[in-house]
Amino acid sequence: MYAQASAKIELSSYVARQSPALVFDGATAQPVSFFPAGAEIYAQGEKAGVLYQVEFGAVRIYRLLADGRRQISAFHLAGETFGFEADTTHHFFAEAINATGVRVFRTPSGMDMSRQILPLALRGLTRAQEHLLVLGRQNAIERVAAFLVEMSERQGGLQQVELAMSRNDIGDYLGLTIETVSRVFTRLKEKGVIRLLSLRSIEILKRDTLLAMGE
Repeated sequence: MYAQASAKIELSSYVARQSPALVFDGATAQPVSFFPAGAEIYAQGEKAGVLYQVEFGAVRIYRLLADGRRQISAFHLAGETFGFEADTTHHFFAEAINATGVRVFRTPSGMDMSRQILPLALRGLTRAQEHLLVLGRQNAIERVAAFLVEMSERQGGLQQVELAMSRNDIGDYLGLTIETVSRVFTRLKEKGVIRLLSLRSIEILKRDTLLAMGE
């Protein structure tokens, strides 16, 4: 019941602020598809060939490792595009984190979209490289600090940052346990660097300190 109410709120919010979709010349924009929390958007091994844009909500991209653990490689927020592949097959799973609206862009067979897609692909590559640098850090505080700075910047540099993802998601993204992530959040709060407004919302009180920790 709560999930249904949340989905209705998200839908109402989307309709109220509906803005023009990202435009790819020659591509066909499909109506927005709605996915409840935890719903699969596409699976590893499925045929690729379309682009996806998050209209509202958030998406996690992940792969299941041989030992059953989950490794999240990326989060995509409202306005961001995902689904790029070097070939015709998806190599990761894409899943809605919360009530999420996704628009699919289909391109006619044989149409060259490289000029339009290249800037988006390069942006994704840059984020992937930055993620690898974060994973290379030995200090858990450095990883979480860098993550919070990234989320703030992707939300326009706001002081109040909304975290659609759970502590477990953050751990699987940063290569940390959920217990470690929770301890770091508590430590940052005790140091006066952040304020925990709710489980999914924080306020950055000392941005310079957070930036220094994440460098």
